[in-house]
Amino acid sequence: MKIGIYGQFYHKNSETYIQLILDALQKKQVTIVIESNFLDIINEHQDITKNFSGFETFTSLDASYDLFFSIGGDGTILKSVTYVGDLGIPIVGINTGRLGFLATLQKEEITDSINLILNGKYSLSERSLLTISTEPHNEEIMPLNFALNEVAVNRKNTTSMIKVETYINDKYLTSYWSDGLIVATPTGSTGYSLSCGGPVIEPSTNSLVITPIAPHNLNARPLVVSDDTVISLKVSGREKSYLVSLDSRIATLENETTMIIKRAPFTIKMVELNEESFIKTLRKKLLWGEDKRN
Repeated sequence: MKIGIYGQFYHKNSETYIQLILDALQKKQVTIVIESNFLDIINEHQDITKNFSGFETFTSLDASYDLFFSIGGDGTILKSVTYVGDLGIPIVGINTGRLGFLATLQKEEITDSINLILNGKYSLSERSLLTISTEPHNEEIMPLNFALNEVAVNRKNTTSMIKVETYINDKYLTSYWSDGLIVATPTGSTGYSLSCGGPVIEPSTNSLVITPIAPHNLNARPLVVSDDTVISLKVSGREKSYLVSLDSRIATLENETTMIIKRAPFTIKMVELNEESFIKTLRKKLLWGEDKRN
């Protein structure tokens, strides 16, 4: 078995958890390959009695990997998606950050959870993604023109609202006068969209949600549509450009650029322990329906 390991930051006590992960994997005699920059970060903070330099490294992935371990928070998982792409490698999220809503493993239970995964006691949750193209073509967005959580447009260098003309399958929906607009997947429904008043959507649901950001249209509400919908956006405002974000990646587009957003032709596979579920995570991490009567 070949496992890739990736992280972005060195959280407090990260070395302890990284060592637990490596120990659990080495006992199973799996091949461990660590992302090159992450290994440099580890070595900068390592205890002088420990040496992580003997591991193989990668800068990009291929189909030879069986699992991909993402160590950090949800942002690290989103960045992991850019490595995995359409390779179909299952992602194991290990939360060493704060909330870690998307993460499978909690740092307090790393060793036992890894053993369960290596023994095949897990399921795969397939997550849809969004892809974006523009007219005219924009090189800044390519080649990573996909997002697991959401595609969002936001105003740039101004306090003024922007106007987002929105079309559903080439049919005019409305023009949102707002700070921006979010198009989110079910996975992303618990992120930026939720904080802007969007609904929570179960990950296996074949849908997308369009959520305005601080709209001045008082009758504008989030809209759930089928995930085979093609959504077209055209932004205008007092500034000559605006921002578009694909998860954590940001690009600048000129006014009147047309964005075409639709479901990507591939999915991401997230590893879930058999005793875990999206519903359980809602209760545990978002305190869903928290009520002392329950």
